[in-house]
Amino acid sequence: MDYGSLISGSFGYAKDALWGKWGRWVILVVLSLIQVFTLFLVPLYNGYIVRVLSGRRPAPDIDEWGRLFVDGWKWNIINLIYMIPVLLILAYFGGLAVLSAIGVQGATDPAAWAPAVAAALSGILLAVLVAILISFVSLFAVVRFAHTGRFGEAFNFGEIFAHIGRIGWGSWILAVIILALIGLVYSVLVGLLANIPVLGWIISLFIGVAFGIFHARYLAGAYESSGELG
Repeated sequence: MDYGSLISGSFGYAKDALWGKWGRWVILVVLSLIQVFTLFLVPLYNGYIVRVLSGRRPAPDIDEWGRLFVDGWKWNIINLIYMIPVLLILAYFGGLAVLSAIGVQGATDPAAWAPAVAAALSGILLAVLVAILISFVSLFAVVRFAHTGRFGEAFNFGEIFAHIGRIGWGSWILAVIILALIGLVYSVLVGLLANIPVLGWIISLFIGVAFGIFHARYLAGAYESSGELG
């Protein structure tokens, strides 16, 4: 996998999708805000990202709103299902922490609270580790769903693992790690922009949409590196 070409190609895709197409850019910013303020209940922006993940070139137009809504919800459900193990871990260790806290209620000795704190921290650390491991499969699963247009393909583990195998597990994992590092740089940039009153917040919204398209195209490009489009 040529990571340099993957990055530059994804950047060029995002640039072509938005630069000079200000109407599309503004609409996507509005859709991203609607999605956040409705707590992902109106996931039109995610529906558009699914179209990018499907490998469409050039970047797709914003139309067929019903399809955007449905695909956005499918995206939500797929990610929620993959997060179930993480949620169960947090619930289990959170329960242990609560029981430990009840047992030492009113205790003034900090050491008495150690079991509750240890349970909470253990749960968080384990959940983070499991979330990272799951992400290597869930990211691929979402792209497979987008490419095939079939919800069930996001859970076709035989084909998912076989496809990753053709790309190379090491190549895919490295691709995800590189994307995570790029995401870290993006987060730092947004954090710096947040210090600019009002204008920084607005710029961050537009950059956020651009990064979302870059992110989706990068994953689609990595998926397609095996030469298979389905």
